[in-house]
Amino acid sequence: MAIYQRDSTSIYYEDSGEDLPVILLIAPGGMKSSANFWGGTPWDPREHLKDRYRVIAMDQRNAGSSNATVSGEDGWRTYTADQLGLMDHLNIQRFHTAGMCIGGPYCLGLIEAAPDRVASATLFQSIGLDENCDAFYAMFDDWASELKPKMPDVSPEAWLKFRENMYGGDKVLFNIDEAFVSACATPLMVLMGNDLYHPQSTSRMLAETAPDVTFIESWKDGEAREVAKQLCLEFLEKNN
Repeated sequence: MAIYQRDSTSIYYEDSGEDLPVILLIAPGGMKSSANFWGGTPWDPREHLKDRYRVIAMDQRNAGSSNATVSGEDGWRTYTADQLGLMDHLNIQRFHTAGMCIGGPYCLGLIEAAPDRVASATLFQSIGLDENCDAFYAMFDDWASELKPKMPDVSPEAWLKFRENMYGGDKVLFNIDEAFVSACATPLMVLMGNDLYHPQSTSRMLAETAPDVTFIESWKDGEAREVAKQLCLEFLEKNN
C-alpha cells in the first residue's frame, strides 16, 4: 500500500511507476472519491492509459484508505493541497489530470492553483449546480455520518461550515467561477453528464465557455465509447 503522509493527513495512492508522461486520476464518488470507483465506470482509465502513461490514482482524504482530520476551515483548497502535495512527494512537476464527477471541479482547482504544472484536464460528467443543491448537501451528510462517530471532537458547527465551504454559494462548479473557465488556457476535454449530480448544463457551460475545449456528448456505450476512448488518447498525446 502506497501512502503519502503529511502531518496528520494520510493519502493512499496507486502508481504504475513507468517512465512515461504522468496523468493524475481523480475518481468519482462524491465525498467518498476513491480509486476503486474507477472500476465501476463506463471505461476505466487506469487500464486504458496504462501502456502510454504513468497513471497515478488516489483516494481523497477521508475516503477509501485515506484519512485526515476535519475542521470548519476545510474546503476545496484543502483537497487541492493534498493533490499537489502528492505530486510534490513523487517529484512530479508537470502532469495531465482526469477527473469524473467531483473530479471535475478538483481538476479545475488544480489548474487554478498550479496552471504551469497541469498539461491538460479531462472532465468526465462533472458535477455542477443546477437546482440540485439539496442533493449535494444530502450527499455530504451521508458521508459525514460515517465519520462523526470516529471524530467526536469535531463540533456540529464545524461540519456545517465544511459542508457550506464545499457546496454553498452560487458557483456552477462550486470552487471555480465562469470567469476562470473563460480565461483558462489549459486544454480541456469535456465528456457530457446528464443526471441530477452531473447536469448536462454544466458540461455545456464548460464547452461553450472554455477557450480550448474538446466536447464529447456521447461516450458511455458501444461504438460511441470506443470513439471517445480514442479521442481521449489523441487529446492527451496532442498536449504531452
